[in-house]
Amino acid sequence: AREKGLDYDLIPANPNQPTEDFLKVSPFSKIPALEDGDFCLADSTAIVTYLDAKYPAPALLPAEAKARGRAVWFEEVADTVLVPAGAPIVVNRFLRPQIFGTDGDEEAAKAGEEAVKKPLANLETQAGDGWLDGEFSVGDLAVACTLKTLSYAGWSPDPAVYPKLSAWYDRVRERPAWQAAADEEDAIFASMRG
Repeated sequence: AREKGLDYDLIPANPNQPTEDFLKVSPFSKIPALEDGDFCLADSTAIVTYLDAKYPAPALLPAEAKARGRAVWFEEVADTVLVPAGAPIVVNRFLRPQIFGTDGDEEAAKAGEEAVKKPLANLETQAGDGWLDGEFSVGDLAVACTLKTLSYAGWSPDPAVYPKLSAWYDRVRERPAWQAAADEEDAIFASMRG
């Protein structure tokens, strides 16, 4: 929404303790969720696809077939490979200790650090001087959002090991829309910590 210059109201939700209002928008408690008038949709891929169709400029799903396929592939890698690999890091070093006030499992977090090495190594080979598929797209957003989430646990890819990926992520973080959304998210987490 920020990349497209759209105004929105961000309402934080906990999918593990969903409210009735949240379940009306996201019946399976998936985040993120979108309510646009009487239309509701959950899951980042579905939301980006909807917003791209409704507000085509700037496009987050490239028009060219190969670029579109790669953009969706990078988004899928983030969702189904990178997130599951890195989740133990976030759960055990951020969510449990800082948000839920419980102990994290450091061994599980260390296992997550090992698990993210394979997808990050692949992404290192894919990153170049521009964007992941040639144009800034949903693939860039999905991978960058995953790295941003890992940063809340104090973890980020080592630039000495992943120089191209690190340079790509720096380019993402320079985008004004990214900065605005990141500031908004940081403020939410800061308020949750008390």
